[in-house]
Amino acid sequence: METADALQSASHMGALSLIPTLLVLVIAVWIKRPIEALLAGAIMGVIMLNGTESVGAFADMAVRTLQDDDLAWIILVCGGMGSLIGIFIRTGSLHAFMEKVTKGVTTRFGALMATWLMGIALFVDDYLNSITVGAAMRKITDKFKISREMLAYVIDSTAAPVSVIIPISTWAVFFGTILVDVGMAEEGHGIMAYISGIPYMLYPWIAVLMVPLVASGKLPLFGPMKAAELRAAGGQSIPPGAEHIHKAHLAIQERKGVDRKISLFVIPLLTLVGLTLYFDLEFLRATIATLGLTAIAVLALKILDLHDTFDTVIEGFKTMIEPLAIIFAAYMLKDVNGSLGLTTYILELTQPFMTAQTLPFIVFGVMGLIAFATGSSWGMFVIALPIIAELAIATDANIPLIIGATLSASTFGSHACLYADATVLTAQSCGCTSIQHALTQLPYAFLAALLSLIGFAFLA
Repeated sequence: METADALQSASHMGALSLIPTLLVLVIAVWIKRPIEALLAGAIMGVIMLNGTESVGAFADMAVRTLQDDDLAWIILVCGGMGSLIGIFIRTGSLHAFMEKVTKGVTTRFGALMATWLMGIALFVDDYLNSITVGAAMRKITDKFKISREMLAYVIDSTAAPVSVIIPISTWAVFFGTILVDVGMAEEGHGIMAYISGIPYMLYPWIAVLMVPLVASGKLPLFGPMKAAELRAAGGQSIPPGAEHIHKAHLAIQERKGVDRKISLFVIPLLTLVGLTLYFDLEFLRATIATLGLTAIAVLALKILDLHDTFDTVIEGFKTMIEPLAIIFAAYMLKDVNGSLGLTTYILELTQPFMTAQTLPFIVFGVMGLIAFATGSSWGMFVIALPIIAELAIATDANIPLIIGATLSASTFGSHACLYADATVLTAQSCGCTSIQHALTQLPYAFLAALLSLIGFAFLA
């Protein structure tokens, strides 16, 4: 079969391609810091590929990674969002918003549901959700003795999962385009094909709907999350080891005597959502335009002077340096895994078991595992979807069901991986480390994944 031949040629390292990613997972859990683990995995992969030429190859890979269009997009978007949040803090508009929300929130459950609903409302992009909601809700959830890990779990569960199941998002545009490219949708009908798979996107549906059950106690706390909530109940919402993140958040302070305007928070956010839709879901353009308009408004209203405004923009960008460094290291690992042929190797192993009945189950299980291990929620699907599409057409499988299984796998990777973009950004925004967030969230993510697997087994 042509696909099998392509897979064979691509996966030249075979089972050895698993080594760097396994090394990353072991080190990350061991030392509870992702960046050292990611660099160790990347270095191991470079040595496997280049031997004595590894130093030069590593330097070349670092430069190549910095030139990656997707990484550049992430750096600009996250830096811009950090600057925007900085202006919200400096002008007092974020505090005004928190005071408004706090008036209507009187219980722990109410605080968590307010966070959940705000996350759902910012559906156009998961980065917008992860960065903004954490900054807005930190103090409110602290008031009700909610751990930063629980806050991160609620926000992360409304980031990628919500962006996937509401088709007016960057996810829908990206995957809709790929579906056309691989022949799973006719030209011009990529979004419609994407929409046909939404009812079958089991993982995002389960992940989103699980939050109220956890918040209300109907799904009990267990594992690391239970320990985090017990610690927060004693008055320590910020986890030990995350003090440096809290300190970074405090780098920008509200200007003394400022006239707090809630409109300066709400209007820019609405503008950001509106411009994202106006620019055909190109979130970078919307971020740049919103940041520029907000800075102009702050200057025109004489809330901050020129120097203060631009100092705040720079300080806000700087708060994103640590998560961006982790994402950079994750992209280096992705580069290594691509050279080793990890994705194609695993697909090659499972291809003989793929039939019309087993394909949805295997696609979610295998691709979800790869996305979780590598942190590549979009990149690896560019490689995998042509193969999945060919198998789906050859076996006469249910195409909307396959689309649902594929997007479920990608969402699981974004939601659960210890060093995925959304995990890192959500943790930074909420004030805990990415490993603290990931380890407390994992039991719930794995439960949602197990229920999804069972669902795909019955739906096939």
